[in-house]
This record gives sequence, structure tokens and C-alpha cells, in this order.
Amino acid sequence: MSMTALKGDTAFHARSLYRSLLRQSSQFAAYNFREYAKRRTKDVFRENHSKNLQEREQQELIQRGLKELQMMKRQTVISQFFQLDRLVVEGQKTGKQTGKEGGIVRQTTE
Repeated sequence: MSMTALKGDTAFHARSLYRSLLRQSSQFAAYNFREYAKRRTKDVFRENHSKNLQEREQQELIQRGLKELQMMKRQTVISQFFQLDRLVVEGQKTGKQTGKEGGIVRQTTE
């Protein structure tokens, strides 16, 4: 096996891992966790993309990424158990809060 074939194989695995992490991060029920996971994935890949790494270092990063993916899969399953109302930034119905003497009543407008 030539060195270029190994390099292409590593690049393929890295792109595949990147897509898998982004896909899995969109499975979080909570907006903040979902956006954090996406941002963290992009930042880590962007940070390591510009580095000139040896083959062994690349493999170590891919293995670490696979562990992160497995952890993220477990976390997304758990997050599905504790779903909350969607936030306004997620595009749900808009509304306003009103109430007297400290009481708040949620009114939705459609």
C-alpha cells in the first residue's frame, strides 16, 4: 500500500467522522447542547486541519473522535428523555408573558 493511498484513506475517515459528528449533534433535544456540539465539532476539525500531522497523530485524533461520537450517541439518547418546550430561536410559535403581581401567564400567538 502506498503512502498516498494511506493519506487518502485517512482523509476519507476524517471526513466521514466529521459528517457523523455533525449529524449526531443535530439529534440533541436541547437547543444549547445541539449548537454547542456543532460548534465544538467544527472548531476542533478546523483547528487540526491546518496542522501538518504525522500518520500516527492523525490516527490518534480519529480514534479520539470516534470515542467522542460514541459518547455523543449516548448523550443524545438521554437528552430525548428530557425534552423541553422549543425555544423562540428554534422557530416555534411566538408569544408574550403577562401576569399580575409577579404571576406569569404564557400566551401564545399563532
